[in-house]
Amino acid sequence: MTGNARIVPPELAPQTALWVGWPHLREEWGEAFEKARSEIAAFIAQAARFQLVRVACGSAEARQSAGEELKNTSGQIDLVSVPTGDIWLRDTGPIIAEQDQKPLALTFEFNGWGGKYVMPGDTETAVAIAAEEKLAMESHGFVLEGGAVEVDGAGRLLTTRQCLLNPNRNPGWVEADAEAALRSAFGVEDIFWLDQGLVGDHTDGHIDNLARFVGPGHVLCQTPSGTDDPQADILLAAEAALRDAGLRVSTLPSPGLIHDSNGEPMPASHMNYVIINGAVLLPAYEPLNSAKAAAVLAELFPNREIVSCAARAILQGGGSLHCMTREMPHIGPVAVK
Repeated sequence: MTGNARIVPPELAPQTALWVGWPHLREEWGEAFEKARSEIAAFIAQAARFQLVRVACGSAEARQSAGEELKNTSGQIDLVSVPTGDIWLRDTGPIIAEQDQKPLALTFEFNGWGGKYVMPGDTETAVAIAAEEKLAMESHGFVLEGGAVEVDGAGRLLTTRQCLLNPNRNPGWVEADAEAALRSAFGVEDIFWLDQGLVGDHTDGHIDNLARFVGPGHVLCQTPSGTDDPQADILLAAEAALRDAGLRVSTLPSPGLIHDSNGEPMPASHMNYVIINGAVLLPAYEPLNSAKAAAVLAELFPNREIVSCAARAILQGGGSLHCMTREMPHIGPVAVK
């Protein structure tokens, strides 16, 4: 990089650590609380096989319970006390940019996903994580969750109108306003819009449940699974829009119809995977379609191990694997080995 050029590295880039949230607000989870903790502990154990994992503990009880759940886990794990409401660090944590071969933590306004889920600590998480990582910071005065944007590290950004132009975030924004703010913050040139996110998505349509970059200008999205897939229309429209935009498009099967404990459909998505050094961690909801999705990922990421991680209980909390994580990219002249 030269001059004042800025990029936000894609998740494919080498990482120094992965931050993961730990549930501590039992009332936000109901009967899924303990099971979600078990699924998250299993996810952390898998991720720690490949790189450092930092567990964000939002209370003394969170730190104690995480320590108990993870005490027999091998690999490099740090328990870190930082203010958090819920576990969704993708949205409440900082986004790390590279400027002049140095890391810069971008922080944004956060209003509880449009005022729907306001919890103490969530507005402090981004600055706290950046401070723990000893990063320079740059604050931006507009509302943005990290799960609402996806970058390829080569000047392209994906997002949805349903979320970014929602009046519950930045009232009065039109596409031109959003694009100007995103170009300034992320250093991107091309912004690609999809209309709607998944049906039932509590985030008002985050892109990381819908489409992800797997390379420069190369997007992965889902095709419907089964005639009863509740997301069929959304998925088909998204794929068509991405192809019409001139992007290279690959697809994998969706999880299909996944019910919660009350028999209601959930916004399950295989797109909520996590890329780390040497692996891709895939949220698994049922055996057949998750195995098909894993096979596609293995073709797309031949140098990474594909690890399926149970995520049904996590999903009942309102998100999945990608939503609860935030990677720390390695930034500087020497790459991570």
